[in-house]
Amino acid sequence: MGTVLVEGIMGLLARLPLRFHLACGKFAAWIMCDVMHYRRSVVMINLARSYPEMKYGELEELCRKTYRHLGEIFAEAVWFGGCKGEKGRRKLYDSHIVEIVNPEVINALYDTDCSTMLLMSHCGNWELIGGLQCYNHNPDEPFKWSHSEFAVVYKRLHSKLWDRVMRDNRCAPVSDRDFDGYKESADVLRFIVGNRRRKFLYLFNTDQYPYEGSATYNVGEFMHQDTLAMTGAVSLAHKLGMNVCYVRWRSLEGGRYTVEFVPLCSGGSGETPEHLMDMFYAELEKDLNAQPWNYLWTHKRWK
Repeated sequence: MGTVLVEGIMGLLARLPLRFHLACGKFAAWIMCDVMHYRRSVVMINLARSYPEMKYGELEELCRKTYRHLGEIFAEAVWFGGCKGEKGRRKLYDSHIVEIVNPEVINALYDTDCSTMLLMSHCGNWELIGGLQCYNHNPDEPFKWSHSEFAVVYKRLHSKLWDRVMRDNRCAPVSDRDFDGYKESADVLRFIVGNRRRKFLYLFNTDQYPYEGSATYNVGEFMHQDTLAMTGAVSLAHKLGMNVCYVRWRSLEGGRYTVEFVPLCSGGSGETPEHLMDMFYAELEKDLNAQPWNYLWTHKRWK
């Protein structure tokens, strides 16, 4: 009943225009930053350690921009939940909320004889990734893969209610297509092995602090801090000979984004998991230096 109630309210809100949601996002950002001080100390510590050359006033301004971005993420996620069915996919396409700048790269990876591991960070708005097929605006380079060959790996939320709500919301554009590619991390190995004879695109969000019991690797200094990384995704890519690709999100004006695919290797069996992690974090550091606010700084990335 709780899931039905929450999804019903979110469904009604999702019918409102995107510009309304973005305006609400600005208000939510002010509440989180200046009224509730939601994890503000965590944000400031993360920023101060990652950008030691910045003065306090610059860090304060960067902190506010970070919360404005966080407000946009929440607002866009609610709106995204209303992009269901063919009409919803058309709305998502016409909004240009995300545009893929090089679809030919992911097509070339798909044309190889192996599956592809897409490594994504918490830059941009990962809540919109379920609409990936709707973001290609290049008529000369249509995608060669379908939704049935795309899988997103996630970590189950502690709340069963919100886990179900967010799962349904993130899969909104493919909810009418019997999508079976949203996989909890504990089940992904079984899923990959079961589909090893098919070409798949697997998307992992990999910039979390390692979970207890997970395989880790010390990447050395990342953003001026000693950093441990989870190697589960790249270890799978190495063992199964997958292509590996970094997914770059860049923020534009008005709550919009571009997505660029940056190939890291062709056939991961030729690279060690450790080297793949080094390449991933090198690309992520470029993004954090280019757009410092375009990241989820509210979590303790270094513990």
